[in-house]
Amino acid sequence: MSPVEDPPLLSAEGVTAGYVPEVDILNGCDLSLGDGELVGVIGPNGAGKSTLLKALFGLIPVRSGSVRLRGEDITGMAAHALVAKGVGYVPQNDNVFPRLTVEENLLMGVYLQPKRFAERFAVVSELFPLVGARRRQRAGSLSGGERQMVAMGRALMTEPRVLLLDEPSAGLSPAYQDEVFIRCRQINATGVSIVMVEQNARRCLQISDRAYVLDQGANAYTGIGRELLEDPKVIELYLGTLARVR
Repeated sequence: MSPVEDPPLLSAEGVTAGYVPEVDILNGCDLSLGDGELVGVIGPNGAGKSTLLKALFGLIPVRSGSVRLRGEDITGMAAHALVAKGVGYVPQNDNVFPRLTVEENLLMGVYLQPKRFAERFAVVSELFPLVGARRRQRAGSLSGGERQMVAMGRALMTEPRVLLLDEPSAGLSPAYQDEVFIRCRQINATGVSIVMVEQNARRCLQISDRAYVLDQGANAYTGIGRELLEDPKVIELYLGTLARVR
């Protein structure tokens, strides 16, 4: 008998979902995330990338299909329950509490386990030195790139197994975009598995172990990140002729 393979850490199978009744944004999407992987999700505007993350995190209703965490059906499970199970989520917009300090934002990240604050704050501060240096500063006074670091740090406070990142480089300067991608790889190197939706498709594919290309709410292509970066069809349709890495 062949050995039984462990189920993926996180998987979506045939997910159909949308925001309003009878209007589907996702049309049978599949995704698989293994232990220690960084998986990218790219595609044109309106392809359903952010919607897929929200469906994974229980923020919109899944009309058909399923989402599983290590084989357990978590379809539609409430966000706070998913956080308790080790899933973190960083939205693209409004991802910090602007009137709270950096430290208070991170304290919100461990509201389920407040006694772990000091331990986790030390770990996150090592990964994001800005967090320790600006701990007393209000988050709303930070730059967009700095706020993104705080948002990612807060999601890491619960020591998640899975981190869902929605457009982490959106609206940032080129320098901060590079910083975000470097930090994503560093987070991944600590053992956190990541699903990252990105509009910067070229950079996303460069750092992804595997990637999915969505189009009109369905899987168009999937494969190893750097192989997709060199795929003529992906370049022509989604990256542009100048996207090839030399």
